Amino acid sequence: MNAPTKPVIGTILLATDLVTENDIRAIVPPHVTVCATRVPFENPTSPEQLRRTLPHLGEAARWLVPGVELGALYFSCTSATVVLGEDNVARAIGETRPEVKPVTPIMAAKRAFRALGAKKIAVMTPYIASTAKAIVDHLEEHGFEVLNAHGLNMEDDRDMARLPAEPIIEAAEIAMVEGAEALFISCTALPAATLVPEIERRIGIPVVTSNLAGLWMSMRRAGVTDRLGEKGKLLDLDLPEDAA
Repeated sequence: MNAPTKPVIGTILLATDLVTENDIRAIVPPHVTVCATRVPFENPTSPEQLRRTLPHLGEAARWLVPGVELGALYFSCTSATVVLGEDNVARAIGETRPEVKPVTPIMAAKRAFRALGAKKIAVMTPYIASTAKAIVDHLEEHGFEVLNAHGLNMEDDRDMARLPAEPIIEAAEIAMVEGAEALFISCTALPAATLVPEIERRIGIPVVTSNLAGLWMSMRRAGVTDRLGEKGKLLDLDLPEDAA
């Protein structure tokens, strides 16, 4: 395995993802190399369609800069990870890249809430009801209290990616309720990561988006310690000790 001179993070995206690469450019420092590949996917973002990504994950990981040591490998789809199961995603990627622990958005979000000391969560998603319910159920099964969930009932991730900033910010404000200790904006297809500073300013609590969390955890696992709090409170924090 060829060890690079600077950190390398691998990413696996859905074929229809219009957002994650933009978030990488906005969040990850230029001294970090990020390489991306994609897996087949066709809308809608229903549980049935999301399950069809699983057979492709291993091959995508295999051909992601083969022979180069990855500091982290990020599968950039929150809902697919929840529908497929975190263990199944890790197993599929581990079959071809056993040397690297995969990162997923929902895994990273849970680590982010722990780093922020947040147990009571408000949730905003762009998903249809069945997909949104899977996210809420997953968080509650892992010990978080979801105080409110607000969804946009959108089926096509390309439409999510085209949403302008203000409707996303307004939806985040609607999701916010008294007592919430953090807001989770779920979906890597939603262009929300770069809006985090403004949303945090408006609602007064930390905001975690899927890509903000996934890239934060990937950077920390890859040994990137840059403090980037101007892009979101989370980016000033380290991983919890047992999550490295």
